[in-house]
Amino acid sequence: MFFRFNSLCRTRKVLVNCCKVSIECCESSLISPFHCEGVCAYFSTNSWRNSCESSRFDANVCAQLVDKDDFDGGGDGSVEVENLGGRGGKDLIIKGCGNFGFEGDDGLGEDSEDGGEEDDDGTDNDNDEEFRVLNLYDRNRKERGDINRVEVREDELRNPLVKEICRLIDRRSDWTPKFEGELRHLLRSLKPQQVCAVLRAQADERVALKFFYWADRQWRYRHDPIVYYAMLEVLSKTKLCQGAKRVLRLMTRRRIVRRPEAFGYVMVSFSRAGNIRKAMQVLTFMQKEGVEPDLGICNTAIYVLVKGKRMDKALRFLERMQLVGITPSVVTYNCLIKGYCDMDRTEDAIGLISEMASKGCSPDKVSYYTVMGILCKDKRIEKVKGLLEKMTRENNLLRDQVTYNTLIHALTKHGYGDEAISFLREAEAEGFCIDKVGYSAIVHSFCQAGNMERAKEVVNEMFTKGCIPDVVTYTAVINGFCHIGKVDQAKQLIQQMHRHGCKPNTVSYTALLNGLCRNGNTSEAREMMNMSEEEWWTPNAITYSVVLHGFRREGKLSEACEVVREMIGKGFYPTPVEINLLIQALCQQGRADLAKLFMDECLKKGCAVNVVNFTSVIHGFCQKDDLDDALSAFDDIYLSNKHPDAITYTTIIDALGKRGRIEEATEMANKMLHQGLLPTPVTYRTVIHRFCQHGRVDDLLKLIEKMLSRQACKTAYSQIVDKLCTFGNLDEAYKLLGKVLRTASVVDAKSCHLLIESYLKKGNALASYKVACRMFGRNLVPDLKLCERVCKRLMSDGKVKEADNLMLCFVERGRMSPERMQDLQL
Repeated sequence: MFFRFNSLCRTRKVLVNCCKVSIECCESSLISPFHCEGVCAYFSTNSWRNSCESSRFDANVCAQLVDKDDFDGGGDGSVEVENLGGRGGKDLIIKGCGNFGFEGDDGLGEDSEDGGEEDDDGTDNDNDEEFRVLNLYDRNRKERGDINRVEVREDELRNPLVKEICRLIDRRSDWTPKFEGELRHLLRSLKPQQVCAVLRAQADERVALKFFYWADRQWRYRHDPIVYYAMLEVLSKTKLCQGAKRVLRLMTRRRIVRRPEAFGYVMVSFSRAGNIRKAMQVLTFMQKEGVEPDLGICNTAIYVLVKGKRMDKALRFLERMQLVGITPSVVTYNCLIKGYCDMDRTEDAIGLISEMASKGCSPDKVSYYTVMGILCKDKRIEKVKGLLEKMTRENNLLRDQVTYNTLIHALTKHGYGDEAISFLREAEAEGFCIDKVGYSAIVHSFCQAGNMERAKEVVNEMFTKGCIPDVVTYTAVINGFCHIGKVDQAKQLIQQMHRHGCKPNTVSYTALLNGLCRNGNTSEAREMMNMSEEEWWTPNAITYSVVLHGFRREGKLSEACEVVREMIGKGFYPTPVEINLLIQALCQQGRADLAKLFMDECLKKGCAVNVVNFTSVIHGFCQKDDLDDALSAFDDIYLSNKHPDAITYTTIIDALGKRGRIEEATEMANKMLHQGLLPTPVTYRTVIHRFCQHGRVDDLLKLIEKMLSRQACKTAYSQIVDKLCTFGNLDEAYKLLGKVLRTASVVDAKSCHLLIESYLKKGNALASYKVACRMFGRNLVPDLKLCERVCKRLMSDGKVKEADNLMLCFVERGRMSPERMQDLQL
């Protein structure tokens, strides 16, 4: 049934009454594909698509998307309309509606920054219900034709249409109706392979997913099946598992044939998000949909289980697939071998290689290389040689140059240069020529170990054999010289590179500058960086960071800030960690005001300043006892559209408590709890110290109760008793003894001992005796030597009965002999 746009406007009142949403129709505006980001707006009528092109929905017009965690429900974010009336379409029910939001909501409902949720406990579910999908396998089935999937060729990425669409997508922040019109026009001219190329060309997969949904809503356009598979393949390389799940559901609604590989892509995405349980539930959904499994989905399931360290379940899955008639391939066994190696079960991996031939599947070189890599890591060279012989003798897998390169790189990666050379000699004896990449790996290994003599021998050998070192080899040697402090030799090597016709690159110069900076010659490194244009090399972000940290370590903070400004001017932005290190260095010199100015400058120029940087500035002001500027910087956090964390609040609470402004500190702590931030152990220590310092015990106990209701701290009351004893408020400490002795732990005993000791110092042995008796009442035996001192003081004060009772408690518990008790009484 085709609805006119005017008819849609007439039904507006009905929609408001049924769904409690408002629709604002504006004929002069268009929907931006990256503002209207949900999966919604799928109607079975082309006229609704047409109306979407000439109307704008308000950001809050749609009902909240409700989605289930399982796979058997609806909820892909699309809109379904049931026509319960006649042709006029007056009785409409909107079943679900995506969120037509602006930046920050992709309409997926569940996708977070990491794209998925992690397993709660990481335990394995042994019911194996997911394995039931294997029962659908038909041993006698004939191979069906595959979906018309087309691999995206490299020339498709260079297609002018594809490049223009990618350009428009990159300018999505400046979108106008004109841009969308151009994009819509270009979209209808694209072939399916070119749409796939657009999806794969996006650096941010979330942008690709938004474009996929927007294109799906356009009039006179429908995604080809290969586009769905391309989108799932892109998402399988990310943690956007909820988006992959919704694309799979959308395929169901659009009646797209779903092959097992589509489900496999979703499984891999859930696996990357750390949710193995949900990944395996995809098989259950596959069973409900009646999709017959194949070897590919079985290999994916085993891969997911292996990555989740569920080897036992992976082996059970292997047995089950064999029972139904699915023959494992070498890929299947290689997944299991990799799983054994990841769990350091090398012998099991070797045993599986031995069993493969008896199961009708011969291992390939990847099977052996996987195990050899782990053996090289453990320096089990004899075992590696045995596997090499077995590979050749039993499986007719001839050793080649790739074999030896693999072993050389595996050994040099873990610093075993001498062992790598032995395999290099063996390769040359077999007639293979190891290239400069293998030699460079060995040189790098020796340089990392500081064995420069051996590194030079290998380089000279390269010249002898006509394998001229390249820039990578020279850079490794330069880095090695700098690593052992021989920067002058590194400089000479730079000059030798020019004489040998090898031009140093940015990495070479950065290694040299790093050596200069670590030797305290940062000014020289700065001059070399300034002369980079004359030497025909260009500093990168790492080069600037090396010089920046060199100045910071030397205390030349003004020069370091200048390097940051030049760095930003070149388009290289320092990380929040680098900014924070410089801020802390400024604050340690008592220049918190300059640190604040530096942070504001970085923020204005687009650097990624975070709450940790603000906290460092606030801490710097607090160290100078400049509380007003600290509170001002605290307010600036909100002005920068960021939110303070528990550490920020703790810093402010400590500064307020130090000034004796306990009411404001209490208010700040309550504000932290109100915002859902959990107090850290440092927060507890700070609050307890400052409140006890000023004798505000009642206020402290009220605040501690609130904090404990949000975040448990077993030692909170013990810390309070300790601080009260430190500040001499022993009566208040004794009142809290009942709460301290609730758990009767070792920490509680230490607090009680401190209270006993404090009473003794004040000459109140009777109070110490009472504390010891309360400890005995909780089956917590106090320190004997301390109680002997209490006993002597009691006897000197004429409290003989109390002294006898105290020692008798030790005798009854077998901690003291009666003879020792008599000696003390004498």
